[in-house]
Amino acid sequence: MGAANIVSSESETLILVDEDDRQTGTLSKALCHDGDGVLHRAFSLFIFNDAGELLLQRRSESKRLWPHFWSNSCCSHPRAGESLEAATERRLEQELGIHAELEFVYKFAYQASFGELGSENELCSVLLGRTAEPVRANGTEIAEYRFIAADELTRALDEESEGFTPWFRLEWRRLNEEFAKTLERYTRSG
Repeated sequence: MGAANIVSSESETLILVDEDDRQTGTLSKALCHDGDGVLHRAFSLFIFNDAGELLLQRRSESKRLWPHFWSNSCCSHPRAGESLEAATERRLEQELGIHAELEFVYKFAYQASFGELGSENELCSVLLGRTAEPVRANGTEIAEYRFIAADELTRALDEESEGFTPWFRLEWRRLNEEFAKTLERYTRSG
C-alpha cells in the first residue's frame, strides 16, 4: 500500500495523559479535538535537509483543524498501544515517504482553539532530525511542502504568523530561545 493511500482517521484511538505524561485512558481522535479538547499525547517533528533547511508542510484542505496552514515537517499522535518511536516512524513514512533518525528535544503542553471546529489540547514531544531522502508527500495529508532556511522562517513568522499553525509558532520560538545550540546542529549545512 503506497503512502498516498494512507490517511489519518477521526476514529483512531489516541492516548489521554495527565500533565506528567502518565496515561489516563484512551479516546477517539474526533472526541479528543471536540470543544476545548482533551489532553492527549502528540509529537512534532522538525526535519532538515543537508543544506540545513527545514521541511515545512502546508496542511491539506481535508484537515479538520488548521487546514491550509503552514506547519512543521510532520505532527501527529501515537495511537493507543503505540510507542512514540513507532508513531514517528509510521507518520514520517505515511505523510512524507521518508525516514530520519530523530533526537528528542523537549515536551510541552498547549491548548489552541480553531473557532467552533474544535481544539488541540496536547502534551507534545518535539523532535529534530535530518534526512537526504527525497520527499514523497501524501496528497491527502499535505497540500504542498517546501524547504526553508532558519533565518527566512523566523522572518516569515515575524511578518505573517497567522498563516502558520499555533503549535509550530510556539515550538519554533522555544527551539530558538531555549535550545539554540541543539537547533544549530541541524540548521547548518552538513
